[in-house]
Amino acid sequence: MHTAETVTLTRLPSGVPVQTTVHTYEPADGTDGPTLYVQAAQHGREINGTEVLRRLHGRLERAELSGRVVAVPVADPLTFDRVSYVTPEVLDSVNSNMNRVWPGDPDGSLHQRMAAKLWEYIGDADAIVDLHTGSPDMLTHTVYLRGDEASRDLARAFGVDILLAEAAGDEADDEWTERSFDGKLRVAATNAGIPSITPELAHNKQLVEPAIVAGVEGVLNVCRDMGILSGAVEPWDGRTYRNHLGRVQADASGLFVAREDVELAREVRPGDHLGWVYDPTTYEVLQEVEAERAGLVYSIAREATVTAGETLVGIALPLDADEGDAEDGDPFDEADGDLDI
Repeated sequence: MHTAETVTLTRLPSGVPVQTTVHTYEPADGTDGPTLYVQAAQHGREINGTEVLRRLHGRLERAELSGRVVAVPVADPLTFDRVSYVTPEVLDSVNSNMNRVWPGDPDGSLHQRMAAKLWEYIGDADAIVDLHTGSPDMLTHTVYLRGDEASRDLARAFGVDILLAEAAGDEADDEWTERSFDGKLRVAATNAGIPSITPELAHNKQLVEPAIVAGVEGVLNVCRDMGILSGAVEPWDGRTYRNHLGRVQADASGLFVAREDVELAREVRPGDHLGWVYDPTTYEVLQEVEAERAGLVYSIAREATVTAGETLVGIALPLDADEGDAEDGDPFDEADGDLDI
């Protein structure tokens, strides 16, 4: 049985309601069972998850369910309408990123109120899948909170090859506190005792078929693993990496040119040369971009204009990674001084 409920998340200053639709799929005979909460487009430009839920709609309507699936295809209409990651300051100057305020506050800023309203559904769930997408050049992967076995098992059930275990608390780096990562839905829910994962389904702003297919199959796998749907889940045969620690950031602002041989899924070692950041007016090389640790390339910045501190190449570090050595590369052809790319 399927029901669709229009939910008012908050109201704009003019009184216009900010609304979304909550879909619920459950057994027609009222049989009790586990509940899975799935949402998409918490960041409005991340639309592959919304298409995942559209494709799942017909299958869940026709399926014989032994539990409930609660699905929210557009968790943040404010950013969805603007095809953006965060809201403009005029709408929420305090908390522009919805994924930093969970479990929300019914008396707080717009995003806090929206999160609190959705938390009314989330709090009753037995597991959570928060569908996101990454940069235009990123491997599909699933993130879970390191140390939480139930969330790890949920990530394995989802089924993509690459899992990223995100450290928290004392094990996390300074960025965790600086960027309010404890307010992510996955983190807040896991801390509340609800196993939670964040699949990152490749590109944003585009519907990418392999990522969508991975998302559909992943949610169905989770439903099977929870007993909401019948059927077995294939044993997971991927690899787990550490999240964030291997990211290579821009030391200076300029234009980033990645080496042609830097590709997704490439294994790198410390010192491997990945590209250059240069001054677009003087052509001076400002940074020799190098891997600092051994790992797997899972994202590459393709928007060449970068600012200091921006991630240029994401490198996932195996949990059992060993350190290695590599020789540096030279970006210049000595004959003419041009970038050798």
